[in-house]
Amino acid sequence: MTDIMLDLETLGTGPNGAIVAIGAVAFNARADDTPRAYQPFYMQVDAQSSIDAGLRVDGSTITWWMKQSDAARQQTFGGDYKVPLHVALESFNLFVKAQSGDISVWGNGATFDNVIIRTAYNALKIAPAWHYRDDKCYRTVVNLLPKNRRPEYVRQGVHHNAADDALTQALYLKAVFRELQKGL
Repeated sequence: MTDIMLDLETLGTGPNGAIVAIGAVAFNARADDTPRAYQPFYMQVDAQSSIDAGLRVDGSTITWWMKQSDAARQQTFGGDYKVPLHVALESFNLFVKAQSGDISVWGNGATFDNVIIRTAYNALKIAPAWHYRDDKCYRTVVNLLPKNRRPEYVRQGVHHNAADDALTQALYLKAVFRELQKGL
């Protein structure tokens, strides 16, 4: 089984938020391994291509981004190489297809990452490389543990860099599964 932790950076929080970065890591949520075993994926997306696809920008999300760290804004919006949304989605499909076994794609929140990326795929008439039944909610699993039983949360890299957030969430999910195995 292969788990993929997906993290999006967007310019909107609704189901049709404009995507500006896609980050992911492939891992096994129940295996005892280290982050070096994880396969990363990261692409910055041209914001205009997301808007041209019909995805939306929220003013409140722009304001929120202005309050984030310089490093987060630079790693999400800086640089000269941003790909059109269709290239990012097709590349993510290739990343998913390159994994072995049954695939689970995890997002942070039942209404965020997985919903937004599926809306983007639909807008561009591209079929996602995984079945909708394979979408999983990271936040739901974390909330199965009472707060006093949750493992320490250790941030990897820059907060709101999609690849770093995906790795952080993958590591935390593994720690939560270890704690759940001990029993509720």
